[in-house]
Amino acid sequence: MIALAIPTRLRSPGARTAIRRALARGDHGAGRGEGGRAGARIRVISCRSAAALERVFAATLADAVVVDPRLPGALDQLAWCRATYPGVPRFAYAAFRPDEAELLAACVRGAGAHPIVEGVEDAVLAELILPRTASAARLTLLGDAPRLLRLLDPLQEAAWREVMRRVGTPLRTTDIAAALGVSREHLSRQFGAGGAPNLKRVIDLARAVTAADLLANPGYTVRAVARILGFASASHLSGAARRVAGVTARGLSALGPVGVLSAFLRGRTRSRTFFPAR
Repeated sequence: MIALAIPTRLRSPGARTAIRRALARGDHGAGRGEGGRAGARIRVISCRSAAALERVFAATLADAVVVDPRLPGALDQLAWCRATYPGVPRFAYAAFRPDEAELLAACVRGAGAHPIVEGVEDAVLAELILPRTASAARLTLLGDAPRLLRLLDPLQEAAWREVMRRVGTPLRTTDIAAALGVSREHLSRQFGAGGAPNLKRVIDLARAVTAADLLANPGYTVRAVARILGFASASHLSGAARRVAGVTARGLSALGPVGVLSAFLRGRTRSRTFFPAR
């Protein structure tokens, strides 16, 4: 199951291969479940033009973007990414030469991109990129969520991380259980133990906090976020937002991920509780 996407715009076939090999096999640095199976994979999307890269942002849950800044217009595109999708980390990946200090400075200061030297740092590409992705930042921001949700058992915590990694795909209990190496019945039974919300409610929460995070980016509309996260329509996303946080979809960005979690904890952890939207 591919849950997250990293669009790239690179000049050399060698660079595209190095990125694909490093990231496509990654499990996003998170732990494995009781059965030791790998987590959700990452889709590396190779874009041959600036327009193609922009189309990926409009249709996919982009976790980071990797661009060769020496390509025509690439610095401007990195700056566009920073202004339009500031929550998506940017990486400038190229075989930088010693006389390209000005280019490096433009990447860092003008585009807010992390530079990576092609051919020198290829062995640690995954270690340089994956801990800095948007999904990794969300997990860090919500670091207290497992404790607050009473997800204290290792299986519960592993399931929480798996849900957050798979939030851009149809989230089924069967798939999450398979990734963790347990049966669907065992996961459903164990996840809600100890006063924790049931898995369905936590999936609703994960989608809402991700929507709140995405909607903080000027480039994402409610309709686009609904499509990216697999909702049938913007109104369906608003319905989920009401159930989880008591606001419409447009109110999610004002709350932010932590605010959505706080609202969820104030009495919305059970499926049949109804609260009118603010």
